[in-house]
Amino acid sequence: MTFRLRAVRAFALLLGFFLMGLALLSAMAVLDWLVLTHPVTDRAAWIGGTVLTVTVLLAAAILRGLFTFLRAGRLGPVPEGVLVTPEDQPVLWEQVRAAAEVTGQRPPDELYLVAEVNAAVAEQSRMLGLLHGRRRMYLGLPLLAGLTVPQLRAVLAHEFGHYGNLDTRLGGVTMRGRAALLHTVEAFQEGSTEFHQAIGALYVGYARLYLRTTQSVARHQELAADRMAARHAGRDTTVAALRAIPVLAGAHTHYLDTYAAMGISLGALPPVGEVHGGFRRLLAARTGERLAALRAGQRPPRPHPHDSHPPTAERIARLEQLPADDRSDDPTDETTGLALLRDTDRLFTALEARTLSGESAQLRRVSWDELAMARAIADAEGWSRPLRVAVARTLRSSVRGAGGAVTDAVRRDGTTGEVTDDLLPGLEEILDAFDRGLLWPEVADRMPKPDQATRLVGQAARNFIRPRIFDGLAGLVHLRLAESGQAKPDVGWSEQPGLLLPESWEKAMDDAIDAAVADTPDTRSLRALLTASHHAPA
Repeated sequence: MTFRLRAVRAFALLLGFFLMGLALLSAMAVLDWLVLTHPVTDRAAWIGGTVLTVTVLLAAAILRGLFTFLRAGRLGPVPEGVLVTPEDQPVLWEQVRAAAEVTGQRPPDELYLVAEVNAAVAEQSRMLGLLHGRRRMYLGLPLLAGLTVPQLRAVLAHEFGHYGNLDTRLGGVTMRGRAALLHTVEAFQEGSTEFHQAIGALYVGYARLYLRTTQSVARHQELAADRMAARHAGRDTTVAALRAIPVLAGAHTHYLDTYAAMGISLGALPPVGEVHGGFRRLLAARTGERLAALRAGQRPPRPHPHDSHPPTAERIARLEQLPADDRSDDPTDETTGLALLRDTDRLFTALEARTLSGESAQLRRVSWDELAMARAIADAEGWSRPLRVAVARTLRSSVRGAGGAVTDAVRRDGTTGEVTDDLLPGLEEILDAFDRGLLWPEVADRMPKPDQATRLVGQAARNFIRPRIFDGLAGLVHLRLAESGQAKPDVGWSEQPGLLLPESWEKAMDDAIDAAVADTPDTRSLRALLTASHHAPA
């Protein structure tokens, strides 16, 4: 079947989605008319009332679906985007208009900058997509921060290529119809009554049929849009953009989790404009393989069974089959899409104001260094606390076992039964306990562990808990060095946020802690480092 015939069939199914609702309403109207014009006996009068009630409720659900379907193409407000006009950003708009012109499309009426690694064009359409309306473009500031200007041109041409209706006008209608059906089905699935859910099941089944039928049309449009991008920006540049976008998406997710949210639990945020703007710093510090490695620990999103996008590898393979051109993506050109913008800092600040919740916006603002230090201290306290509590309980048990009174150093809060924070043992006390032979198994047995690890005994148990004891000692060392001013904050744009330790500790700390948590603990090396750092200038 040719693309044109598939598009015609898709349009017929789209029309059928609307007509199905009208047919159901007509059938229920006939049923109600029969009930009203053919009176029943008094004994069975309740049957007619029940039928009328059910049909009215079903009709309300169908009308809601039809209304949602007709409104699906409308453009709503964009509370989490920053509107930029041609007067605000003339250079960016020039690129957008050039991409629209080369694809034979009209430029958007509105352009919003958003906080996503994404670009999209949406159009307010009517009459099942046959009539065009206002057009809007969304561009992610993180996308502009990571793509070169030529790569951005390819992305822009691809987005307008969706509306090129490259083989037939109905191709574009099909694409808009898929979006409208998905929007309608979501509305039905959110219905609060069983009648909405019952009608929704019918429409969901029809929508799946439509999506399966039109998937080949949608994917054809995607591949055609890729070819359009290659003609406008160059084959190699378009391929480079396709490869870069997933890397940027993974890096952006890592940035939000590791850096932007670093201080949320501490009641702090990065400086104004840096919640999203700090992503530029990450991109500047990590390039190539180091940037791509950030995706390694992230689970890729599960592809939607009716996704209109073919796999990226397939899209790249098809593009590479095109004839080579004299335009290539220069890997040495690091000019990003942000260079097209005026007053980038102001835009990041405005976007931040749009995307932060009211509660988050009230958090105090601190520098990146202060944020890294606060996060490192909080992490070190978290690592060290299980070990400190385990040692405190061991000491308490040993005192009681000796028949003595519980000393102040190990007394409990009588209301909670827990060791109080101000009475938890310090680093030297913990090392003393290790030297007394309390690490294995007394302290180790009191360390928290998952249920499946409680069955471990002997060397297996030691090997399982040893890393946690190591982390506890490392956390106490970090706290000691931070308090004495010998450890400095490291935002770690190229690595991970943390502390910069003195050179002597960087070289010898791991070996010293390994010795302290060995099967036969030896704390001498760790104590020597502590003594040396005590006499070292801050």
